[in-house]
Amino acid sequence: MARPAQHPLSLALQGGGAHGAYTWGVLDRLADEDRFDIKAITATSAGAMNAVAYASGHGSGGPEGARQALETLWRAISRSGGSMSLYGALSPAVFAYATALQSWASPYDLNPLNMNPLRDAVKGVFDFEAVKASGLDLFLCATDVESGHVKVFSGEEVTLDAVLASACLPQTFQAVEIDGHAYWDGGYLGNPSLFPLIYAGAPADVLLVTLNPIGRPGVPRRAGEIQERVNEISFNAALIGELRSIAFVQRLIDEGMLKEPMLKKYRRLNVHAIRGGQDLVDEGLRTKFDTSWSFLTTLRDKGRAAAEEWLAGDAKHVGTKKSNIDLRKEFLQG
Repeated sequence: MARPAQHPLSLALQGGGAHGAYTWGVLDRLADEDRFDIKAITATSAGAMNAVAYASGHGSGGPEGARQALETLWRAISRSGGSMSLYGALSPAVFAYATALQSWASPYDLNPLNMNPLRDAVKGVFDFEAVKASGLDLFLCATDVESGHVKVFSGEEVTLDAVLASACLPQTFQAVEIDGHAYWDGGYLGNPSLFPLIYAGAPADVLLVTLNPIGRPGVPRRAGEIQERVNEISFNAALIGELRSIAFVQRLIDEGMLKEPMLKKYRRLNVHAIRGGQDLVDEGLRTKFDTSWSFLTTLRDKGRAAAEEWLAGDAKHVGTKKSNIDLRKEFLQG
């Protein structure tokens, strides 16, 4: 029998340090699914690493190759012990000390030789020729330090340096320099950026995998709790701004307020969501630096279960104007 047509799908993957292992689980499950044809991925930081590993493995070995490449990536991160930071998996006391140290000494002071354990961990994982062969459009987001603008690496620009730039936390690593520009983590300006999917003509159905909670009940009062909440809000701000814009355009299109030729300039993105931020709401900031294999595989299993739940239910909305996230209610009201 003829295989049923696949629905084209774009992915949008947030960053979040070691919490990116949750997204590993989501991608691991999606690789088993034959209902969707993933054509484009926009991603930041750990999301960028997942995206490139997925594309690299898929380009050389199809869906099973993608799954293997993702596991290889996270095993390399775990073995390195310090891939997500200079400190790796830390006890609360040591983490507090390391955080305090970063407040008065920069990576240029603490690491003058610019050693980057993340580069050492992942450089043998990615096959960029296989990335090209995959046919996937990748968009990796970074922050241009001097201009303050978002930089989206795509096409031939997708290199190991671009991945490292997207994941460069300035408190931990020296800025990554590419073609005379210095870059920090993309999460400050796009976590991830959604606009490349509009301009590139990528599939209009977008599955967004979040890692940072947007809402959190209660007002933090302790210093550590305040720092964690500021971190969450900061790394969600750009995404929320883009979702508000998408919701506004959806409203204009759906209510017939845009007429030709204006309709040619706007596309209606249908955003679906796997809310990893909700599943990880009890995981503190410290755990974003926990690269122990047991922790990473626990997050992977949570992500895979979340993808399984989405596939069994809300995935049916792909190809329609429905979704499991109401952008107007969540981002245009209140």
